[in-house]
Amino acid sequence: MPDTVPTIQIDLPPLRDSGPRRARVLMIQGTASDVGKSLLVAGLCRAFSRRGLAVRPFKAQNMSNNAAVTIDTDAMPGPDGELPRGEIGRAQALQARACGVPPSIHMNPVLLKPQTNIGSQVVLRGRALGNCPARVYHEMRHGLMPAVMDSFERLCAEADLVLIEGAGSGAEVYLRKSDITNMHFAERAGAPVVVVGDLDKGGTMASLVGTWLLLDQPDRDRVVGYIVNKFRGDFSLFEPACETITEHTGWPFVGMVRWFEGADRLPAEDSLALERPAETSGGTLNVAIPRLSRVANFDDMDPLAAEPSVNLRWINPGHPIPAETDVVILPGSKATRADLDVLRREGWDIDILAHVRRGGRVVGLCAGFQMLGRVVRDPLGIEGEPGETPGLGLLDIETEIGGDKRLIEMDGQEQRSGCRITGYEMHMGRTTGVGLERPWLVLDDGAGEARPEGAMTADGRVMGGYLHGIFGADAFRAHWLEQVGAQAARIDFEARVEAALDDLADHCEACLDLDALLKLAR
Repeated sequence: MPDTVPTIQIDLPPLRDSGPRRARVLMIQGTASDVGKSLLVAGLCRAFSRRGLAVRPFKAQNMSNNAAVTIDTDAMPGPDGELPRGEIGRAQALQARACGVPPSIHMNPVLLKPQTNIGSQVVLRGRALGNCPARVYHEMRHGLMPAVMDSFERLCAEADLVLIEGAGSGAEVYLRKSDITNMHFAERAGAPVVVVGDLDKGGTMASLVGTWLLLDQPDRDRVVGYIVNKFRGDFSLFEPACETITEHTGWPFVGMVRWFEGADRLPAEDSLALERPAETSGGTLNVAIPRLSRVANFDDMDPLAAEPSVNLRWINPGHPIPAETDVVILPGSKATRADLDVLRREGWDIDILAHVRRGGRVVGLCAGFQMLGRVVRDPLGIEGEPGETPGLGLLDIETEIGGDKRLIEMDGQEQRSGCRITGYEMHMGRTTGVGLERPWLVLDDGAGEARPEGAMTADGRVMGGYLHGIFGADAFRAHWLEQVGAQAARIDFEARVEAALDDLADHCEACLDLDALLKLAR
């Protein structure tokens, strides 16, 4: 990774609407990470959209390896007539869905995708700039603010209400001067702030009062109220705490949001969600997923987790893959070679090979597909130190990391079932080898031509490909489950997500005074 600050050159085409800002704006900040900001914004997006408002979500900077593909409608089409594609955090894509609009690079102009403990790939307005250590990014993000503000103003020009999500805690005052996503951004955007505290974690009173204590007076004045989130029990017992918080801070209590039981029906923002119990039980099919250190796009597993016949278990470091496992799924990763090392360090490679010898099944998705091959090479050091790492050798393929990142939504057919599938590709690297002569999928390349994708063994017990989201295809998922010995529940997965967003909006309506919240926006 580079040790110097990269030179940032950003094309900023003029705003389509150069007139006064149309939208009201309201910023939701938290006292910490994982206090429920993303879910709360998604619920408010759906609730206000149902009232007839044009609503847009915005998060200046997100850190997550769970990403979604966008189409950049502001850009010029390429030579083939295709609009350029980008990527944003999965949470903002879900919030866009809650608003009933396609996801846009402007909803999350800066995305950090962690590749090591001290560094990330930096994605600016959907395009990867490269990898750099946290210290270097801390210095370079001053140069990102013009792009951030431009994207924000674009959303404000097309919406009635823009709901802004902060990142982590807004009280990290040591980052204030270089901040592009919390109080510094609120100041630049003229955004009033509502602070969210998490009662489920405990220490809510101290975290809210501590936030006030750390902020300087102008930032304190930007806060128009606070919300207590994830509440369970009798709220009358906590009301004296609210009085104390308001007494110390002067901030009004805006409302209390009770624990939302339907949260597991919506994709999680990042791998923090995997630190909580991530296991279903009561089914007949045992599916195990090793929790890799840089796991990416793990919401690929959500449709399987929704099936009552599936016992889905994320295997944490220090634990073996259980012998009774029927299917092992290797998920996506932001650092394929590093996570191959994790597989070996944990002994999971031995578990997987023994699983295959016993007749078990293995599915590899994206980086997981690369791991199933003979070797993964990274000659340019795109994901870490240059070099190569042996794969598991279960498919006769080889992968070299490099080239432009492939970002595209695709559909096609699964070979064995003939079922239609949809999903997206998001990867760097080229896979070759005779194993590709037996593809898992056949995809439509957009020009009416069929493109073979992925690989599988002759007996169909080991298979993999680059397509994310494949298990969201209901007919294919049902066929696959039947093939591996489980009963499908015939779930309409997309309808299930839509219903969960409606339930979340109902929950916000019941817990909060949305008219009062809208009056706080300006």
